[in-house]
Amino acid sequence: MQELLDGFVFSLIGEQEKSGNTILSYKRDISQYLAFLRDRGISDITKTDRTTVLTYLLLLRKQGRASATISRRLASLRSFYMYVIDSGIHMKDPTMNLETPQVARRTPSVLTTAEIELLLAQPKCIDAKGYRDKAMLELLYATGIKVSELINLNIDDIDLKKGYINCRTATHERAVPVGQLAVAAVSNYIERARPLMVPDDNVRFLFLNCNGTRLSRQGFWKILKTYRKSAGIEKDITPYTLRHSFAIHLLENGADLKVISQMLGHTDISAMQVYSNILDTGIKNVYDKAHPRA
Repeated sequence: MQELLDGFVFSLIGEQEKSGNTILSYKRDISQYLAFLRDRGISDITKTDRTTVLTYLLLLRKQGRASATISRRLASLRSFYMYVIDSGIHMKDPTMNLETPQVARRTPSVLTTAEIELLLAQPKCIDAKGYRDKAMLELLYATGIKVSELINLNIDDIDLKKGYINCRTATHERAVPVGQLAVAAVSNYIERARPLMVPDDNVRFLFLNCNGTRLSRQGFWKILKTYRKSAGIEKDITPYTLRHSFAIHLLENGADLKVISQMLGHTDISAMQVYSNILDTGIKNVYDKAHPRA
């Protein structure tokens, strides 16, 4: 069955919309499923059926795997069996009509505007690192982009005069407006700090580490934890916190849901539902406190 896995992975590589991480995830999921089959003496994919798949999913549940993990594994199996059948192997799809486990969406961590101001005030523009960190935090909150998008920005992707950045993924490209404070912070970084960090003009990444190479996600994570601690913020802050705060604060101030979704790069506006739920809860709390007959 290894040949089927190899062919499946090769077919994914040919699909431009599949990122490298997605392909690795599919490969890992199917490799573990095939190991499950081998442990049960199944060496022919046509000998698997609905009961086989259900048994595997039940095993994952017994192992304590989260619903999100099981849901992803089932999605991988569906794609794999679709490939198997499309490749000419005659069998019935054992994943057909199997229900995907309900995945409870976590309520995202959101900072208040006061906490945002406190966090953004932590980087001190007294050296190159301070200018860089100030620019990164300001830009994240101003645009709501992902950390992966931030660290992959090139110097040519930001237009300071027009106040826009250009974000690219494997399949999408979008322009996101940047506020004046973030424009000023990035401008200061480019003029006063980046020339001290970049080894030569051939390096096009906007944000660099102290070695003159692209900053990593782990590097940004450490930076964020340092400033959370110095700001005295008790909430758990992740690299997504500024993105979530960006969305909620715009919603609270009356911004259109569809426009925010476009700025965040969502292909489906339903992804915004989690933010609407937070906003609805906030409105309900205000009503309960303010209305005399609540």
